[in-house]
Amino acid sequence: MTGTALATAALWSYGLAAAGFAAFAIRLAMGWRRSPRAALLLAAVLATALWAIAGMAVGSNSVTFAWLASNSLDMFRYGCWFAFLASLLNAAPSDAGAERERARTPRWMIVLVVFSLLLSVALSEGSPVAQIFGFEARKLEFGVRLGLAIVGLILIEQLLRRAHPQARWSIKPLCVGLAGLFGFDLFMLADAMLYGRLDPDIWVARGVANLMVVPFVAISTARNPAWTIEMHISRGVVFHSSALLVSGIFVLVVAVAGYIIRFLGGDWGRALQIELLFAAILFVVLVASSGRFRSKLSVFISKHFFSYRFDYRAEWLRFTRTLAAQSSVRDVEINSVKGLADLVESPGGALWLRDDDASLRPASRWNMAAIGGTEPADGSLATFLERTAWIVDADECRTKPEAYPGLVLPDWLREAPSAWLVVPLVAGAELLGFVVLATPRTAIDLNWEVRDLLKTASRQAASYLGQIRATEALLEARKFDAFNRMSAFVVHDLKNLVAQLSLMLRNFERHRDNPEFQRDMLSTVAHVVEKMNQLMLQLRIGSTPIDKPRPIDLAPLVARVCAAKPGADGRIDVELAACVIAIGHEERLEHVIGHLLQNALDATAAGGRVTVRLFLDGRFAAIEVADTGPGMSPEFVRDKLFKPFATTKAAGMGIGVYESSQYVTGIGGKMTIDTALGAGTRVRVLLPAADVAEAPANAWKDVA
Repeated sequence: MTGTALATAALWSYGLAAAGFAAFAIRLAMGWRRSPRAALLLAAVLATALWAIAGMAVGSNSVTFAWLASNSLDMFRYGCWFAFLASLLNAAPSDAGAERERARTPRWMIVLVVFSLLLSVALSEGSPVAQIFGFEARKLEFGVRLGLAIVGLILIEQLLRRAHPQARWSIKPLCVGLAGLFGFDLFMLADAMLYGRLDPDIWVARGVANLMVVPFVAISTARNPAWTIEMHISRGVVFHSSALLVSGIFVLVVAVAGYIIRFLGGDWGRALQIELLFAAILFVVLVASSGRFRSKLSVFISKHFFSYRFDYRAEWLRFTRTLAAQSSVRDVEINSVKGLADLVESPGGALWLRDDDASLRPASRWNMAAIGGTEPADGSLATFLERTAWIVDADECRTKPEAYPGLVLPDWLREAPSAWLVVPLVAGAELLGFVVLATPRTAIDLNWEVRDLLKTASRQAASYLGQIRATEALLEARKFDAFNRMSAFVVHDLKNLVAQLSLMLRNFERHRDNPEFQRDMLSTVAHVVEKMNQLMLQLRIGSTPIDKPRPIDLAPLVARVCAAKPGADGRIDVELAACVIAIGHEERLEHVIGHLLQNALDATAAGGRVTVRLFLDGRFAAIEVADTGPGMSPEFVRDKLFKPFATTKAAGMGIGVYESSQYVTGIGGKMTIDTALGAGTRVRVLLPAADVAEAPANAWKDVA
């Protein structure tokens, strides 16, 4: 390598190391809490960053002062790493001894290490001592630094040996990374002692080699809460970093293979090199698009880089997002299967849900061939899942049936080649269904952690599915309730129409030859036909009127209703004020007034009187219907009068007052009752007057 190329490579190598350690130091400082070990770690990382900057200066301008500064900072960072390792070593309990006393670093060793660090700086190139002793001082410096690298390896070995076996997983990445750092220096300095000078290529590679230590230290920092540094290495970062590392190794292998092919291939070398590059690109595309490869890499990282297999926060957020991404009941079912499958790298699955006859039938599937099996409510699988709520491994159940006592897999499940796990969906103590997951892309150890995560997620999915089904049943019940209520209103109106026709038939024999009765009969039949057509229309479109409320002159309307009541026999006294205009619907108001008047007539015995008054009451148009009947108790008015299906009549339905009250309230009015037992009843309907009020825009929102 030429001098210019060497300088460029050194700038890149040490520049990357400086950037990496500086970024790591910033991340440590952001999550730092006061702790001696945290301070030592931060100091070691910062010292390494400064050493890398000095290495850039050596690469760009190889002067004596730059070498002296680089070696001095190198020994300073050595001292920081030694202090950090010593603090961990002193905190690690020794396995030897019943009391597990803490092993303290001997003072003489500390003095020897500090002396060696200072001696190495004193012997560095450019120092006065090195100028006096020349080449011999240089070789002595290499020897001292070689000894310091060995000390670093000894400290790492002692730390691993003295750490409790259950705690070694937290410091193992740190030990591996620092062992690589000291081991690389050991190799470089051994070569320097052999040849009497540093190898330029090894020295250039030292920057990137130190940079590779950062991920290992970061993982150990995230694992070890005793350092009191809040740091989180996400699985996504480790996954992508590992994928990048694998890609880099692959590119390096391809480059080496290409160089060898071109060197040995002669005239065919360049063509073979191009063919190798094309094949490598195809292979990369295939691997990058392979779900199986991603699954294997994810499982490998979870096993070897983290204490727990799952990042529970990320998995739970992903699972809840999957469940929430729905627009229909079927989407919820499919997303439940997908969410459970993603937890264990399964490519697909199918859902069985309890049907009306209590049997479990296929409901939805995701990326899985259709399985037509139906599990009866008293079947072996259904009863086993409901009794135990266990996750069933189909393969294990086939080979080791004793692991699932009392379970006999149904034929349709045994014959399904891709069936792997049966995950029960339990809400409370009820089995809503189960999910059959397909065989995963990569082999997964079905340990306690996987089972617990699947069991928790399945209960969440079951509660979600149960809530959706309960909501669907409630909506259906509400539809039936609305239809039944509307039907009750229609039946009530039909009862009144039947009463009119019955009265006409009773009078037919006596007045059949009376022309006036014949005209009245035809008018009544026409009115009944019109009303029945309106009722049929109401059944088709609902009880809410189509047109909006409008101003209505109430005097002619009230007079028409009073005159049309059969069997009044002169018992109605009418007092109507002129020009009383209210907001409403003529047909519905006619129905309300007619119903109240009919109730008053029914409650009034022979010789009694019914009074109908129309007048203005402030902002309202008032219609008052009073009778001299037996009246009602306060309890009945309070608890039953305005409730549907409550009545005092032997043949009544208890719908009329409720329907009338709902309509009047809906257009912005109100209905009041003044009654007492033995004192008759006075019903007052207050409607918004047209000259001072307008009907609300949403007046029909709650009207039955």
